[in-house]
Amino acid sequence: MENLKLGKYRHFKGMIVDVVGGAFHSETMEKMVVYRHDDSVKGKEGGTLWVRPLGMFLEMVEKDDKMVSRFEYIG
Repeated sequence: MENLKLGKYRHFKGMIVDVVGGAFHSETMEKMVVYRHDDSVKGKEGGTLWVRPLGMFLEMVEKDDKMVSRFEYIG
């Protein structure tokens, strides 16, 4: 998927996720990001796959009165 690298990302709240691929919503064909949380995230199982709309994954959010990436690529 365009604009999406596979690998590790840091969520703006600090947790690390591993993007493993992209997908499409079966009904709407909306582009989705498939990822799993790092094993060290409390309350999240490291092996569980999660999805989030691509637009939301790449969007800017407000933190401490400035705009930052929701997820930042870290490698």
